[in-house]
Amino acid sequence: MTAFARPALVALALVLMTGCATTTSEMAVITERPRPAAPPTVTPAADVTTPAPEETIQPGRFDGGKMWTFDNPPLEYFREAYGLELNDQWFEVASRSALRFGESCSASFVSRRGLVMTNHHCARESITKVSGAGESLLDDGFYATSLDAERKVEDLYVDQLLFIADVTDKLTDDIPDYQNDEEEADARERAIEALEERMTRDARGQDTTHIVQIVPLYNGGKYSAYTFKRYSDVRLVVAPELLMGKFGGDPDNFTYPRYSLDMTFFRVYGPDGAPIETRYFFPWSTAGVQEGDPVFVVGNPGSTSRLNTISQLEYERDFDLPQQLEVLTAFAGIMKTYLDTQPPGDANGDIRNDYYSLSNSIKAMEGQLAGLRDPALMARKRAAEQNLRRAIDADPKLKADYGNVLDDLLAVQASKKATARQAGALTFYGSALGSRILTRALYGYAYTLLKQRGATQTTLDELLKDANELKDYPPEVERSLIVARIRQMERYLGRTDPTIRGMLQGLTPEALADTLVATSALVDSARFVVLLDGTYLSSKDASVPVINALAPLYFTLGQQIGSFGDREGNLNAELSRARFAVDGFTSPPDATFSLRLTDGVVQGYAYNGTVAPYKTTFYGVYDHYVTYGPNSEWDLPEAWKRVPPGLDLSTPLNLVSTNDITGGNSGSPLLNKNLEVVGLIFDGNIESLPNEYVYTDKAARAISVDARGILEALDEMYDADRIVLELTAGQMTATEQEADAVRGE
Repeated sequence: MTAFARPALVALALVLMTGCATTTSEMAVITERPRPAAPPTVTPAADVTTPAPEETIQPGRFDGGKMWTFDNPPLEYFREAYGLELNDQWFEVASRSALRFGESCSASFVSRRGLVMTNHHCARESITKVSGAGESLLDDGFYATSLDAERKVEDLYVDQLLFIADVTDKLTDDIPDYQNDEEEADARERAIEALEERMTRDARGQDTTHIVQIVPLYNGGKYSAYTFKRYSDVRLVVAPELLMGKFGGDPDNFTYPRYSLDMTFFRVYGPDGAPIETRYFFPWSTAGVQEGDPVFVVGNPGSTSRLNTISQLEYERDFDLPQQLEVLTAFAGIMKTYLDTQPPGDANGDIRNDYYSLSNSIKAMEGQLAGLRDPALMARKRAAEQNLRRAIDADPKLKADYGNVLDDLLAVQASKKATARQAGALTFYGSALGSRILTRALYGYAYTLLKQRGATQTTLDELLKDANELKDYPPEVERSLIVARIRQMERYLGRTDPTIRGMLQGLTPEALADTLVATSALVDSARFVVLLDGTYLSSKDASVPVINALAPLYFTLGQQIGSFGDREGNLNAELSRARFAVDGFTSPPDATFSLRLTDGVVQGYAYNGTVAPYKTTFYGVYDHYVTYGPNSEWDLPEAWKRVPPGLDLSTPLNLVSTNDITGGNSGSPLLNKNLEVVGLIFDGNIESLPNEYVYTDKAARAISVDARGILEALDEMYDADRIVLELTAGQMTATEQEADAVRGE
């Protein structure tokens, strides 16, 4: 799927093209996870190195990774690898102490009074939201010295997983066979939505805070219903300064050794306005870990592509990733140029947060693209695919049912290539990444036509809600984003393309941007809302001719790409069923931002001609500050520049392990075998980025803030004594939690 073909936008395209009065909320928004810009070409790049022969490179046992689902943990493997006999109570404590933090990160309960731990980079938006007049908490940090001082974050929630149920058969029975891929995909979507609503309604009959989400696994080969308890009163407790939470900045991102204090604490409150009491939480380990110790991560990895076929990976390598990188790199450059001219402070918090997310995505995609350009990785994937093809061909029934699936997927990629140039021109258009004027124009166009075609008020309200979430950008940023977007379209479509000529109407991109920024009501969110009442297209706003020229291409292309996605999705599900028939459920499904358990060991690795140690200490913070100096990415807050007498610089600060993680795992707890906190996941190293496609642990590492370093900073730097005591005093061990669970307390 291309970056253009986000699910909500495809649905919206179908709405406008067919007149159907249904849609989904959330227009395309990039998630955190995800290189100089790739050239705007749609010609597939040839490998410069001949792939290694498949007979010498074969897939490994864990190529599919170790992101185990809680309803199918590999008990025999845990016994074999670590000598652990894990029971149901262990898994219950592990799953219910973990949390999903908002829509993009992980977290966990770390005290019986509802204290929640996650990353600083997951909390930046929340920290900005609760900053009062004259405050810059993102820069200066925050510590609530009492419960009364803990600040509620509006619209923030955390979800606790309660139950998992396999609903594959229910959905399969509700979906008849269709000749048309679009009809089948629509029927499946309707069946999922109906089942989700029905199960949520039943769950809320027991508890109004319960919600149910249907999670597709194995590319739709299996479906599970996840029942969550949602906590909506979440308050900020402790956050370090930005310079510490992001120590090393973009240069250190996805690297190791690291020296970052990427942690933040919140607290969950109940409807009575008091902190909740929970028996499910992870106790704190003051002893920490040593190299070679087994460790576990419980969190919500966002997405991986390990089940993708060679043809799908080649399309991603040659088209999707280069096109996305071009757009993101241009947008990030615009935001950095603006931020470099501004004084620090929360006045620029939204742009700073967007810039940090873009920088993270760019670096992640660069690593992924490098993986896809690695002949050894592609040979390994090719060998696995050939093994699967041979197994299918060897069984007459499997061959009859699935013998053409791989070739059909190859044909879909060929169809996608025919639209690659247009898709490249509109990559991420309509998302929250780019120009507010152009994005709002798309919302206005959609809202007007949907209202004219009799869309339900619910549909219109969802669209209005999404549109209103776009925050204004300064005029100079807005102008640069418009120019960058139009220049990109010109490169892909050509200056003589009818869409380009219709948009520009004889103007240069710069002149059009000047006109829009100076005169369009869409530059301002309040003025935009006035127009977004169904009359936008009949207004005299300067953006109307632009969107009238652009929207037909956008929605027509969206419909076409959506049809490719429907076909590809159906074929992916068929291929997963073929894999089940050949190998069973021996490998975990790709990541889906659903709760997973991953295992690993604390272990350094060879890199850059030397060896990366399994841990770093506070000594490294000051070494980097002295080496790079003030006003660098390794600058320190004023409070840190003079080492306090009590701070033990030999305390471990960061550590690495072989756990299988990806974007979405940020904020996950790192746990020992007794389910005690020994660290806080916040990143992977550069070597881990190709794990998007094949998991290896030779040099790929998950990076955590060491639990000992967190305590040392809380105690000696922030004087957060009440939090230190809450984490370390009177904690209930995992064994005691298991006993409570058995007693039903």
